Amino acid sequence: MTISTNLLDRLDSGAVIVAEGFLFELERRGYVSAGSYVPEVALEYPDVLENLHRDFQRAGSDVALAFTYNGHREKMRVIGKEELLEPLNRAALRIARKVADARVGDMMAGNISNTNIWAPDDPDKQREVRAMFGEMVGWAMEEGADFLVGETFYFAGEAYAALEVMRDADVPVVVTLAPMAGNTMMDGVGIVETCRELEARGADVVGMNCFRGPATMLPYLAEIRAALSCPVAALPVPFRTHEKEPTIFNLSDNNRCSCPSPHGRPFPTALDPMLCNRYEIRAFAEQAWEMDIRYLGVCCGAAPIHIREVAEAVGRTPEASRFSETMQNHFMYGDNERIPDHIKALGEQA
Repeated sequence: MTISTNLLDRLDSGAVIVAEGFLFELERRGYVSAGSYVPEVALEYPDVLENLHRDFQRAGSDVALAFTYNGHREKMRVIGKEELLEPLNRAALRIARKVADARVGDMMAGNISNTNIWAPDDPDKQREVRAMFGEMVGWAMEEGADFLVGETFYFAGEAYAALEVMRDADVPVVVTLAPMAGNTMMDGVGIVETCRELEARGADVVGMNCFRGPATMLPYLAEIRAALSCPVAALPVPFRTHEKEPTIFNLSDNNRCSCPSPHGRPFPTALDPMLCNRYEIRAFAEQAWEMDIRYLGVCCGAAPIHIREVAEAVGRTPEASRFSETMQNHFMYGDNERIPDHIKALGEQA
């Protein structure tokens, strides 16, 4: 069976599910350092990264997104390992390509992201950022990327620059924004206005990722979907952000943990109490799908279970669905005839 690996063809015919969130998941597993968040795992533990890709693939992701987030020249300078920049990028791209090639129809995407040095009034910094994007895009194309993703931009100008560089490659381009708590881009441009401009400048898919959970991303997604003609992307973090605390940066722990994080706020290492459950992620995916948002996934904090929920929400039955819950066999909740009544009754006392 032939399945198109052209992103736009796939979006024309239905949903495309994309697993993001490698940083948090690999940090939880002990392979990435919180704070630095540099994807050295691609070089040091390539089997771990490959296995996580495969877990996401098995859960329903159609795309192996190369784990090069924060793998740019400036971040490598911060940790004093600039000489590893190209080897790291190529290793991550090759791992993603290997995983995508293992299943008919899966795609591999190259990835660039916010650089943390973009300055709206500094042309020299802007040129530096474009150069960083350019080398990463070049490596992605040499390693066979099917499309390119530019993500987590909180400056409109940086998103436009990323798009400009990515459009030089002859593949589809996805650009996703990550607005902070001011509910605008950090250079003062509106969120929906930025999305409109990205579409006008030639982005093939435009939307939002990261920073915001389902509750504070959905309202903007509705506006973006109404304003744009191109496919829209939606990849929230799986955390319970809300109107007063719209991003994971400013979430507070209402349970007042007795062991707060030493840096004074839950983000990024003490967000566990605010994690969405799987049903909340499924509800988000269902609502986004009903809006005709077709590029769907979950960002930082995502685990394979969340991707499975997204896949099932759009009518898929991925391999991991074999192990979807079967509560009829649970010793307290089940109605299986083999479970004694007096054991079932324990549920009222547990």
